[in-house]
Amino acid sequence: MSLFTPADRRFAQAVSSLAYCNPFLPERIEWEREALGDEFEDTQPYWSRQVGMDQERPNVLRLAERVEQLVARSLPKIQKQTPSQEELTLYEDLVCYLLYYRYWIELSQALAPGTTGVTSAGKLRCWKPFLADYQELMSPGGKELPTSLEPAHLLACLFQIRRAFHHVFDFIVGGSAPAGRLRAAIWQSVFTHDMRRYRRVLYRRMGDITTLVTGPSGTGKELVARAVGLSRYVPLDPERERFGVNYNELFHPLNVSALSSTLVESELFGHCRGAFTGAVSDRRGWLETCHALGTVFLDEIGEVDATIQVKLLRVLHSRMFQRLGETEPRRFEGKIIAATNRDLAAEMQVGRFREDFYYRICADMITTPNLKEQLAGSAENLRDLALFIARRESEPEEAEPLADEVVAWTESHLGLDYAWPGNIRELEQCVRNVMIRREYHPAQSVSSGAAAGALAGAIEAGTLSADDLLKHYCTLTYAKTGSYEATAELLKLDRRTVKGKIDEELLARLQDGRDT
Repeated sequence: MSLFTPADRRFAQAVSSLAYCNPFLPERIEWEREALGDEFEDTQPYWSRQVGMDQERPNVLRLAERVEQLVARSLPKIQKQTPSQEELTLYEDLVCYLLYYRYWIELSQALAPGTTGVTSAGKLRCWKPFLADYQELMSPGGKELPTSLEPAHLLACLFQIRRAFHHVFDFIVGGSAPAGRLRAAIWQSVFTHDMRRYRRVLYRRMGDITTLVTGPSGTGKELVARAVGLSRYVPLDPERERFGVNYNELFHPLNVSALSSTLVESELFGHCRGAFTGAVSDRRGWLETCHALGTVFLDEIGEVDATIQVKLLRVLHSRMFQRLGETEPRRFEGKIIAATNRDLAAEMQVGRFREDFYYRICADMITTPNLKEQLAGSAENLRDLALFIARRESEPEEAEPLADEVVAWTESHLGLDYAWPGNIRELEQCVRNVMIRREYHPAQSVSSGAAAGALAGAIEAGTLSADDLLKHYCTLTYAKTGSYEATAELLKLDRRTVKGKIDEELLARLQDGRDT
């Protein structure tokens, strides 16, 4: 006799697939649709945080309820018969899914130290109830099922998933496709594309792989790094009933562009007394103090000089380093995440960035989209992000009207296609400006002066056609406003005319500062 009916098997297979897929890709929603059939409630094509959303999605609640029911129906059958390997695998997946949502609240409470999820002695409150449920489900009626699942490791994995979901879903906001792809990329950096393989073996190895985060300034590269670094696997000690380390203390950021080369070396590698002027005592660096489960985040890695690149290359190759001023070798056990807004390919071509170092840090890459890509001319996407920022900058009851004011000002004065050259940081400034003064005026491009001078010279020399003159003027004005609507309003032209007259090559030079 089969453990599952044909309908239950189809449901179990769909749940198995969605449980191990990337939750931030559209496939997750499609597997929900496959599992629930007519009960599926239409939703976004990918998961994103909607500001003010406090309850779980209806589809997720229905899935959890149906999984509970199917497992309950399966238990008496398992006591009477031995399931096939395929059925056992499906049953294991159902149990993992059931336990995750059964202990969702307790895992959430354990996210922050000092909460009800952990006792005053540091013990995880849900461990013993979880172990009892696991034994009931995997040894029904005393019949122990052949399984590779181990309860302490399983709970550690479920807690890691809960932590990763928190840091990705709650902090990487935005309902656009680029924002959705960014969340999916972060999830893959944590768990790889194969979560089964990750649970079996790769959870031990991901710290050896360096993650490189690239993207323009102001696009949240440190948020991405924190999400990856704070979502690493932390084992559970079943004897002590606690996790081996507080994950909140495992992320160590260092902005290498803000320090001199000597201070960067000292911060990273540490130093001994007398190693340089001002080194009055021995000091441990981040590579030494970082826990084996921790992460050192090197922001603006494109700014470090060749000497430090060589030393970091050795760390990544051999895991060994030395303090400044001494010869004793020390071992780095943690993970390194680096970030840059520079074009490292171009930096390598001109000899400012070592190729061997680049190929050591690029095994895993995440690119953050700029704000213009995330908004894509959508008032709805703009409001979502503005509301998220407004909830931080003001009181909750004032956030929605403030976000509406930001959208209204943007639509009427900048246009929804405004380029937002300062990215998220600029939008944050816009929200603050609107909150205080009910207006926001972007800074003009510092590179426009030389281009305007060249235009004036060409006019005086009489070397421009009327069409070239219009193109140059439209491009200069658009580079300042970042909006077709605003440019059209200033020049008293039709928006379509402005869009057709933009000189893309000149605009690119203006935007990256080459035309200075």
